[in-house]
Amino acid sequence: MPEISVVIITFNEEKNIGRCLDSVKGIADDIIVVDSFSTDRTKAICLQYGARFVEHAFEGHIEQKNWAITQAKYPHILSIDADEALDETLKESIRVVKNNWTQDGYAMNRLTNYCGTWIHHCGWYPDTKLRLWDSRKGSWTGINPHDEYRLTSPDSTVGFLKGDLLHYSYYTRDDHYRQVNYFTDILAREYNKRGRKGSLVKLTLNPIAKFLGDYFLKLGFLDGKAGFTISRISAYATWLKYSKLRKLQHGKVNE
Repeated sequence: MPEISVVIITFNEEKNIGRCLDSVKGIADDIIVVDSFSTDRTKAICLQYGARFVEHAFEGHIEQKNWAITQAKYPHILSIDADEALDETLKESIRVVKNNWTQDGYAMNRLTNYCGTWIHHCGWYPDTKLRLWDSRKGSWTGINPHDEYRLTSPDSTVGFLKGDLLHYSYYTRDDHYRQVNYFTDILAREYNKRGRKGSLVKLTLNPIAKFLGDYFLKLGFLDGKAGFTISRISAYATWLKYSKLRKLQHGKVNE
């Protein structure tokens, strides 16, 4: 039976981290929190729960998560964010896997709470994530800030766990707008480094396509007012990303 290290990265997560740590009770054989120098009560709360707490300068989401893996006691890793928590069905699924580990990694669905409403459409659900794996067989990759864990071998096997990873994303729309501004800053810089272009066509058409896709094709309208708000802000984020990219490419802002 493999022992599991739960790995979490944090920065000023006093609002969420207690719920996260509560949810891994009975699952974790080791909890490591890698923090980028929080100024709130994050450290005190983590220590109350018996987590190992390590501070490390933040160099990017992908870089931070890969470094955090190196601090885990065991190679079998459950990686969750501070604003996430396991529901009871998912906890039981992980207990079963601990007694019969047969795959290289295990994926799970993520269900997001947006300003008090659980979102089942808009492309936000099932939002399947690979979060339980043998760390010797993969690494975090992707384009910052959108990290993704990938198993390196083409022959790697992935199982699926019942239950949901509960994601408490935004408490207010202002939180959402702040995150959009932060993430689009990072993404525009990454796109610019990789030579991607922010054409007028993308700036004009992609936000419209994003809204229509999320609200109609992905049934966001079934999530009511929250679905409309999410689809609208997601379209705005698409516009903002390309707007910032164009400014970088025309030398109007400093990288």
